[in-house]
Amino acid sequence: MTDTAEAQPQNTYSEGNFAPVSEEVTAFDLDVIGEIPASLEGRYLRNGPNPIAPTDPATSHWFVGTGMMHGVRLRGGRAEWYRNRWVRGQDVVEALGEPAVPGPVGTLDFSANTSVWGFAGTTWALVEAGVVPVEIGYELETVCRNDFSGTLKTGFTAHPKLDPSSGELHAVCYAWQDLFDHVEYVVVGADGRVRKTVDVPLPGMSMIHDMSLTENYAVIYDLPVTVDLDLALSEEASFPFRWDPDYGARVGLLPREGTADEIVWCDVGLCYVFHPLNAYEDGDGRVVIDLCRYDKMFDRDKLGPAGDSRPTLDRWTVDPITRRVDEERIDDRFHEFPQVRADRAARKHRFGYTVGVGDGLIPGANFKIDYETGNAEFHDHGPGRGSAEAVFVPDPEGSAEDDGWLMSYVYDETIDGSELVILDARDLSRPAVARVPLPQRVPYGFHGNWVPDTAVTPPIES
Repeated sequence: MTDTAEAQPQNTYSEGNFAPVSEEVTAFDLDVIGEIPASLEGRYLRNGPNPIAPTDPATSHWFVGTGMMHGVRLRGGRAEWYRNRWVRGQDVVEALGEPAVPGPVGTLDFSANTSVWGFAGTTWALVEAGVVPVEIGYELETVCRNDFSGTLKTGFTAHPKLDPSSGELHAVCYAWQDLFDHVEYVVVGADGRVRKTVDVPLPGMSMIHDMSLTENYAVIYDLPVTVDLDLALSEEASFPFRWDPDYGARVGLLPREGTADEIVWCDVGLCYVFHPLNAYEDGDGRVVIDLCRYDKMFDRDKLGPAGDSRPTLDRWTVDPITRRVDEERIDDRFHEFPQVRADRAARKHRFGYTVGVGDGLIPGANFKIDYETGNAEFHDHGPGRGSAEAVFVPDPEGSAEDDGWLMSYVYDETIDGSELVILDARDLSRPAVARVPLPQRVPYGFHGNWVPDTAVTPPIES
């Protein structure tokens, strides 16, 4: 007889804490272990894939799962509520029998599943590949699709960069079903309207997940993960990108107020980068980029990012005159989800924050990298516990670059549960400042943000 259990195809990204949760939950007045800093007033939000309908484990890619938002509201030292809600796309409203989501549809009608931002007075769910941003209400309800009030030409990205001086968002956007030979550099003004779009020609359609920003440049990563057209036209997989070493690897410096013909392209070693930590200009004309680097991506593992290589924390120093890139390893351990204090974006930073990852990209400790001393300290959450991406939240009463807190969701496999955890960013060796056990686990997902109430309009309290 055939062993049906063994015959079933395996998919790492639908097992354990990668697996979706099945219910939308609301819980009030959560227990707090420790003390939440009184100045924290707002919501910690996290977005990630959480399929609403059964998927085929043989073909379902982790990146295409239905988006789900998880949020905790903090105020007055209390954790007032936890909510999780699917980000409504066509698949969600059909499954739940709800009305269609209003607003324009981009190249793809897809549930925005990757990141969440508070910008221009609004909370936005974001994803790449030609999808229009989605407005999210204060209590995580989907409001509408919004193409920045009709000013966005195609779709957006999951990883815009906020210039702390101007309040503008900078983004590099691709749409493999529409922009076959170029990407768009998009600048969104602080008023939430696109003020600038530059078409940047490429030799093929590479997957540009993120970008970097300096005072004078938008940094474009043109790396060898590209659209496989045969795969895109077949039904063998849900995700059309594959490792393509013949494509080559390069980084481009586009003057922020320049045109595409002014971009300076510099070759780098074959690799892939999902997430840079930060970039800045060193005063001698060079651009310094700290990032998490993979040797290859989507080569053997066709369903997610974990199976080909693990990410290292590296520094690239790009000389636009010689077009040379010097590559340096910062730490020999494996790091992902890099962060920098928001007001150091595009400026020289001393500290960076990452999550240590193990086999299968299972998250673990929170790291603090001191680029001045070379020291890397970490907070170990304990056996079977690992942190999602941690966001730096500045202390309004502090003055040093590391005055603030790291905030993240931590999963505990020993109880199959999750907590909101707040760490003192000044000293990660200390116990957590506060822990908030949640009423259900938060699956491994992508990106979060602290959205203070000053950035949006909270509901009027009854």
